[in-house]
Amino acid sequence: MTQVTRKVLLCALVVWAGLAAGSDSASGRAPATQGTPGQLARPGFPSPAEQLYQQLGSVGLDPARTYRVRGASLDRPALRITLEDGEISFTREVQGRITGAVFEGEGEVLLTPPNRVERASTALFTGMAILEERFASAYFRFNDDTFAEIEPFLREADDAHEFAARWNEMAQNLAELDALRLLLDLSRLLPEAGSAVRETRGAEAFSDRLLHARLQGETLGPFDLTFDRAAPEQIWAGQSKTVGGVTYYDLWTAFALGKAGPPAAEDDAQEDFEIPRYRITTDVRPPTGLSAQAWLQMKVRHDGERTVLFELSRFLKVSDVEVDGKPAQFIHNPSLEGTQLARRGDDQVAVIFPQALRAGQTVELKFVYGGEVLSDAGGGLLYVGARGTWYPNRGMAMADFDLEFHYPPGWTLVATGQSVPVAAPRNPAFPAEQVSHWVSERPQGLCGFNLGKYERVVADTAGLTVETYAALGVEKAFPRSSVVVMVPDIRVPGKATSEVVEQPDPSPARNARSVAQAAVRDLDFYAQRFGPYPYASLRITQIPGRLSQGWPGLVFLSSYAFLNPVEQAELRMEPVQSHLTRLVLPHEIAHQWWGDLVGWRHYRDQWLMEGLANYCALMTIEADNPAAFHKVLDRYRADLLRANPDGVSLRDAGPVTLGQRLTSSHFPSGYEAVSYGRGTWLFHMLREMLRDAEAGDVRGRVQARSGADEPFVRVLRQVRDRYAGKQISADELFAAFEQELPPSLRYEGRKSLDWFVEGWVNGAAVPRFSLDNLKITAGNRATRVSGRILQKDAPDDLVTSVPLYALLGGKPVLLGRVFVDGPETPFHLAAPVGTRKILIDLNETVLATSR
Repeated sequence: MTQVTRKVLLCALVVWAGLAAGSDSASGRAPATQGTPGQLARPGFPSPAEQLYQQLGSVGLDPARTYRVRGASLDRPALRITLEDGEISFTREVQGRITGAVFEGEGEVLLTPPNRVERASTALFTGMAILEERFASAYFRFNDDTFAEIEPFLREADDAHEFAARWNEMAQNLAELDALRLLLDLSRLLPEAGSAVRETRGAEAFSDRLLHARLQGETLGPFDLTFDRAAPEQIWAGQSKTVGGVTYYDLWTAFALGKAGPPAAEDDAQEDFEIPRYRITTDVRPPTGLSAQAWLQMKVRHDGERTVLFELSRFLKVSDVEVDGKPAQFIHNPSLEGTQLARRGDDQVAVIFPQALRAGQTVELKFVYGGEVLSDAGGGLLYVGARGTWYPNRGMAMADFDLEFHYPPGWTLVATGQSVPVAAPRNPAFPAEQVSHWVSERPQGLCGFNLGKYERVVADTAGLTVETYAALGVEKAFPRSSVVVMVPDIRVPGKATSEVVEQPDPSPARNARSVAQAAVRDLDFYAQRFGPYPYASLRITQIPGRLSQGWPGLVFLSSYAFLNPVEQAELRMEPVQSHLTRLVLPHEIAHQWWGDLVGWRHYRDQWLMEGLANYCALMTIEADNPAAFHKVLDRYRADLLRANPDGVSLRDAGPVTLGQRLTSSHFPSGYEAVSYGRGTWLFHMLREMLRDAEAGDVRGRVQARSGADEPFVRVLRQVRDRYAGKQISADELFAAFEQELPPSLRYEGRKSLDWFVEGWVNGAAVPRFSLDNLKITAGNRATRVSGRILQKDAPDDLVTSVPLYALLGGKPVLLGRVFVDGPETPFHLAAPVGTRKILIDLNETVLATSR
């Protein structure tokens, strides 16, 4: 299962709050305060920070700034919004600035995505590769000189007051969408602690310009366009859509200016803050309650910021924040429709510092928070609904964690890190209360815990302890199996009637030992190939539901993955589904290397860890059951080709690099299907290309084609050594493979995998190959084979390495691989004497439709 996506995106989310004396646990905001700007304020009145936030979140229209407008345009890179003719009313000033407007009339928008991937994504949702849409009304929010940009095209309006009054309520309702983002900028204009009030009217525009437009399209309905210089991808467009009672946010396109992909690796170094250490004390009160105090050590990398944004589950409310031991004001903002975090289901907390932060400064923050984030699934199982956001964090940057948990007797709690001795329970009034203490062994990207009424089973391998925690039963929602039995009819001797009898529920605890033993085998398999297991122990804990996750030293394993083959059969699992269930445990264990030890940089790189963990898991199956290995690959290919109700296949959802954007109203399971399915196939293709190339190297060097010595595994071992405790991008991963690239895989003589990345990683095609004009010319000492390979159902510039085989005496012999470039490619190869038949990709090592 995917690791929790928690990278903080700045697209529409940066927030701000001011310093105050206390806070209100119900609202998550400090009591209204008032006082000298920049100083602690008196209880009972709103602080300057809250006043500013409230104004930005509810600002209405100004009749005095309501005009006729004709021929104006807002030009941003790749984006033009034209106000052809109509009326426009600007919002009232906040901090001496105009920050919004409402337009009604005739307008048009032109958005030009920069590359084929983004144009295909835009076309999927809008029917247009280049978005060109007329609109009848628009709501704008901005932090720059948009008013001055439009001002030359403004004329006096005849009905200014009527127009402003008609649209005012709508403007106020939408104001909250961008209030947090605007607070980031306007907060810089407020005085620091102890300083005099600043005059902000007429201040220069901010360098991180923002323009958000919500347009009422004539054909597309309401949709969003955003230009934000502060975001990693400065342009994005999307729309909220409800299908079957489920609301999705379809992100049509998102891109960085001047380039097609994610920010470069060095961009990560520009983060303003680093949090190297967390200390969290948590009270867990089943079945639903959790309260905690979290201390965060934060290092400042750059000058000038006043705010920090943290992610935290929407089900948890902050009651208090301190900075270096002093009370600080915060805003715990609900997830708003149309924002990035709303699409991911998280919440955000903003904290303001009394003075601008300085590079090299280290501060300590304390959060006090709590809420109902647990749910009782039955069977002695709890579900931690905020597993990835149960503590305030800024994404998956590596950090050290020190965790202490207090919980009632009768429950077992396991967490990431190593268990260390603890002192007596904190509250002497509850001597039976359990306390556990967990400390991370090395920096890790996230921390978590699980709680249940578990039985414990221990297995060992090479000095490593594997602990499995499973309940005696399964959750209430678990499907019940039944069998049909013949029951004698007591009324009619010699006759029987059929009766459906429910089978007893499976007991994961009974299967815990076999799960632990399977984990030991998987750990040994990976350690031989990718180096030692990164942590001192592995704990596997049962969780309700179908989803599983692999975190540092801790695996959350679905109840379904505890089923033995008989129990799977009782649930009428088809054979390939049983193979997929068998993949779950090794997949999550593989995440210990790929996802936990080595992380991903950007949402466009997340597929690396899912695809790689899944392919490594598939390799464990291949070692014992090659037929099952190929059946699973066949299933992934079939899933990609399966059409949705609109007749569009999953392969058209987009390439793996779209990450979570693949999940949409068109493809509710798009992310999982493409990241797992296509991602697994991409690694299979790469592995098979390297194995074939090395086995047939012109230098005659033949290496083992499986196990720890094969080239694919050798490169991954190098990646592990270089990127342990770091995050990796797709560019960096493929650069590592390029270092080992043999001559036969160098397209056009270049030691580069650009052809593979551009066509296969950044593409979505599942082509079809066939042979044409085949000629076999026999000679006394050699046979020459020539012909053409046709590549169909693919872009004309797709490049594919396709293997050709000769059938000799009933046995296939690899002749070599041909770079198929475009719709048809001629080839000339030498073949063994006696060759009578040529086969294309006999072992199905290329993601393609049936031959």
